[in-house]
Amino acid sequence: MPSWLEWANAFFLILAGTLGFLYFIKRFGVVGGSVLGVFVFFSTFIVEWAGSDSGFLFGSYDYTDRFAPNVFGVPIAIGFAWLMVMATTHVVARWIVPSGGLVYAIVGGIGAVIIDLIIDPVAYQIKQYWIWADTGLYYDIPWTNFFGWFVVAFVLHLIIDLMMKKRKMIITSNLAEKRMVLLYVLMIAMFVMLGAIGGLTLAAILTTCLTVAIVLLAWKRKPV
Repeated sequence: MPSWLEWANAFFLILAGTLGFLYFIKRFGVVGGSVLGVFVFFSTFIVEWAGSDSGFLFGSYDYTDRFAPNVFGVPIAIGFAWLMVMATTHVVARWIVPSGGLVYAIVGGIGAVIIDLIIDPVAYQIKQYWIWADTGLYYDIPWTNFFGWFVVAFVLHLIIDLMMKKRKMIITSNLAEKRMVLLYVLMIAMFVMLGAIGGLTLAAILTTCLTVAIVLLAWKRKPV
């Protein structure tokens, strides 16, 4: 992508996060969905700020200015990215575990980690949106990063599950949910393509296999 179009990367994630926000509104109503969306955005933004500032949870890393605009050193697009991650993995996990609960949150956390298995190598190795001070076996990314992704997604899915049990479902059809699963697949596919072009063969193959497995399982168990 030419340098004058680099802004489109952040804008693309902002749009994807906005779709996630709109899904929450459709799922929980204007008030409930808005509160949840704002909570997801700011809670993940704060966690990301703590991570980049002190190495909390994820490991030691720093954002560059290639993913601007940044606030307190953290790109605004990161909060929107988490909105996309939580909305899409919520649907995938809910289809697999309709009853919710702990297993639902675990599946949601795994779904989020699957996304990061390709996003992080691409963003670090190819795009250089952030720089890792710690290292690890997987493309020099520390294992704590993937553990942190799981923990954050797991906790947020528990909160969503609590809302599911306290509020009646607003959605009248599963079209919006199918669109979230499609967004999950397309987002991963885009980063898989970038990873494959950039020589991240292992990440591309691993993420593709895991994505196919979890989406097929979700589709097989989805509500009629």
